[in-house]
Amino acid sequence: MEMKKRISLELRNRNPAEVAELVVDNCRSSDGEVEGLTDDYTGLEILSMVNVGLSSLSKLPSLPKLRKLEVSDNTISGGLDALAEKCPSLTYLNLSGNKIKDLSTIEPLQNLKNLKSLDLYSCEVTALDDYRDGVFELLPQLTYLDGFDEEDNEVPDSEAENEYFVLDEDDEAGPPGDDDDDDDDDEDDEEDEEGSEGDEVGLSYLMKEGIQDEEDDGDYVEEDEEDEEEEEDGDEDGAAVQGEKRKRDADDEGEDDDDE
Repeated sequence: MEMKKRISLELRNRNPAEVAELVVDNCRSSDGEVEGLTDDYTGLEILSMVNVGLSSLSKLPSLPKLRKLEVSDNTISGGLDALAEKCPSLTYLNLSGNKIKDLSTIEPLQNLKNLKSLDLYSCEVTALDDYRDGVFELLPQLTYLDGFDEEDNEVPDSEAENEYFVLDEDDEAGPPGDDDDDDDDDEDDEEDEEGSEGDEVGLSYLMKEGIQDEEDDGDYVEEDEEDEEEEEDGDEDGAAVQGEKRKRDADDEGEDDDDE
């Protein structure tokens, strides 16, 4: 499929300015140039054009927000001057598998002040004796070359997963999302503290309610006992009165017999 048609399909009826990532790997450029991209892609941050037959980047449009550019496995042999002008925010560039033969070819990348990671795997330039030292000397802004820093330390996993760096307000490179994670952690801690306090209050409330219920039950028991005692006293008094009445009745009957 031609690159121009592929880009049109990837657009999916969106406004070009809304597209942040565009992948058109393994399509075909008819003349070795970038086709189908325009200056309208003002929000594009990630562009991948792997194995599309590119021999030049001279027709790359202005992409002010582009941070990651993948153009590996093409036939690019020079013409990197356009990158500094058209992609000033570029932090990651993959030129692996291209026709880069000497250090002078990548010299224009000096003007990419934000460039932190560069890959040149399988390029002829990597066979030079002073390859790594030469690249780091030529491009002092670089942090990683072919996945390793100047001290041969491999890219940390957190950064390797992203494969590019996000610039913060101070223009210092760092993995994206760290600040957001910290904020989320703080919010979680606050929620945990509030939850703990709520549990303590709830427990105290339930305990208090339980104690009150027990006291109320005790009151009911005491009242019931008092009622029972009153009933017993009443029964005793009633029996005494009834006995006294019987005695009087018997006396009265005796008096009546005497009179007769």
